[in-house]
Amino acid sequence: MFLLFLRERMAWIMFLVLLIICMDILFYLDFGFSGVSVTYFNIVIISFITIFLIWRYIKETREIKNFLGNLSNASDLLSLEDVHLSPFQKRSMKQILEVYEEKDSFINKSKIQLQEHVDDLLAWVHEVKTPLTAMKLMIEQTNDEKLRKRLESEWVRIHLLLDQQLHHTRLATIEKDNRLEKVILRDVVYKEIREFRSWCLEKGIGFQVEELEQEITTDKKWLAFIVRQILSNAIKYSHENEEVHIYTEINETGHLLLHIKDFGIGINEEDLPRIFQKSYTGTVGRESVQSTGMGLYLAKNAAQKLGILISVKSQVNNGSTFTLQFPQQNEYQKTW
Repeated sequence: MFLLFLRERMAWIMFLVLLIICMDILFYLDFGFSGVSVTYFNIVIISFITIFLIWRYIKETREIKNFLGNLSNASDLLSLEDVHLSPFQKRSMKQILEVYEEKDSFINKSKIQLQEHVDDLLAWVHEVKTPLTAMKLMIEQTNDEKLRKRLESEWVRIHLLLDQQLHHTRLATIEKDNRLEKVILRDVVYKEIREFRSWCLEKGIGFQVEELEQEITTDKKWLAFIVRQILSNAIKYSHENEEVHIYTEINETGHLLLHIKDFGIGINEEDLPRIFQKSYTGTVGRESVQSTGMGLYLAKNAAQKLGILISVKSQVNNGSTFTLQFPQQNEYQKTW
């Protein structure tokens, strides 16, 4: 700290040193000062300069520490009269404050605009749900069974995209939109499977599900969203007339694991580290117009907020296994 103080005043120190050197030269050149001890003179002057620098360091650092200790926010900088700063320092501080207030005002306006955009987007999503519900009723009344199944399948895809957008918008404020409760895995998984019924019927996809009687503490709505994204991927990239296996186990650390395993086209090894990145579609996704690269990204982020770990194992043409590791009760207490 003291070295930094000296470095900032190096120009003045060098000036004083140069002044002492000039005085020494005069003493040697002017015979009128022949009786003066140059060494004594230098020691006295350097001692006074050292004492002065130490005094200024103590005084200035004390004032700054007191000021910063009483500074609760940037607006307190307006009370510069209470601080013993030079007129130049005060003017510089005021200029800094003006820039800060300008930037702060800009940030506040941006936050307001962003919140308005989020509110408009949420309102739009909820408005779109109304015609989607009407379309669902109309599809169910379609007599042509083949056409009805195709329409239901496309309706599910639109519903999933809309659901992704809704949860993407809410993800930033998930802490305000959660409620921890006791949840039975079976209820969540079975409900999501029923949502995909028409899509599964179209592709001939079946499910082999264990009893899933385990009870966990989590947010039911967000857990359903995470499972929904993984199930949609499993169905999307499974071959026709195949099964998706859903089962649980307890690992060596005592954590409950939920596995969702498909036997579809799998994921390339080079894509595995990046499948949870935003908008990353991967080698397989680029060949599919249905892939947006957002589902797993949103699932991963939502899972992190809930303390759930998502991992995946996959081989090309041998399918993929997504695993959800749920936190234990004591880990929930640390998280929340």
